[in-house]
Amino acid sequence: MSGKATTGSNPWLHRFAVLTAGCTFLLLGLGGLVTSHEAGMSVPDWPNTYGYNMFLFPFSQWVGGIFYEHTHRLLASGVGLLTTILAVWLWFKDSRKWMHWLGVVAFLLVVAQGVLGGLRVTLHMDSLGIFHGTIAQLFFVLTCALALFTSRWWAEMAPHQPGFRVPGDLRTLVLATTLLIFGQLILGATMRHQHAGLAIPDFPLAYGKIWPDTSPDAVAQYNARRISLNSENDITAFQIELQMTHRIMALAIFILTAVCAWLARRQLGGKDALAKLAGFWLALIFLQALLGAATVWSNKAADVATAHVLVGALSLMIGSMWCIMAFRRSEPITEARPLGAFGSQPILAANK
Repeated sequence: MSGKATTGSNPWLHRFAVLTAGCTFLLLGLGGLVTSHEAGMSVPDWPNTYGYNMFLFPFSQWVGGIFYEHTHRLLASGVGLLTTILAVWLWFKDSRKWMHWLGVVAFLLVVAQGVLGGLRVTLHMDSLGIFHGTIAQLFFVLTCALALFTSRWWAEMAPHQPGFRVPGDLRTLVLATTLLIFGQLILGATMRHQHAGLAIPDFPLAYGKIWPDTSPDAVAQYNARRISLNSENDITAFQIELQMTHRIMALAIFILTAVCAWLARRQLGGKDALAKLAGFWLALIFLQALLGAATVWSNKAADVATAHVLVGALSLMIGSMWCIMAFRRSEPITEARPLGAFGSQPILAANK
């Protein structure tokens, strides 16, 4: 087997990893539609669908919320199958031991996702949806990382090239910003799974003020207005403050991403791949901010809210991939390396 194992340059393995990551992104979108349409309990049983085997459920009954939830289950099963194949493929055909275990982690995460999704239905616990959504974001990042690690570009990356290294302060700033985005996505998932609609119905102000009144009397007035206009569920002061925190973090993320893009261009040069990626990252964050505002202005329209979720996932993924590539480009310089030999014994010997 060792004679056939690759160091990450198998084109078909890479293409399959890209396919898995792409299907995972589609699954995130379907999951977003399920939550946006409040269709999470449209199918009350699991793993069956209204008593049918999931894969034999009659197409004629795919209507309303059932369509979104059942389609989500089917695609999730497909992603689970793809991840299993990818993990096995990595184990037997990639010579890098750490890639073997990354494949195992991906497999365990997709199993955990399936179990969490099922428990959310059988236990009627909306809070599990927060964990379900959070792990989905991490799993998407992992599948994209596997696609990166199996690419020829990664195998041929040459850290010893002059001017190739990424300054430590820039790496740290991008990493901190990426972690802040992850925290923001957890905050967003928490708000989405409370099923209370929009805790603050206006933007950029909040109930006509820079910071809304959250006293008991003010919250009672907000709820009376919500019931008279849209018959929505009551909200609490905590939910209002949670959404304000979400807005403040969004502003902080935009500022930090802009600084990252500026520093990357200044320190790496405008033609550097990571500098260009940082500029694209900033554009994504700007789009995400617009979608967040549109979510409020459209009264949380399902397609707009789902687009907000997807761009958020892309923002986290881009930041994560930037960090991975930057740290790869910041390895200690020892001696010139043959291209494509990452992870092989000659390199390990050179680094000793």
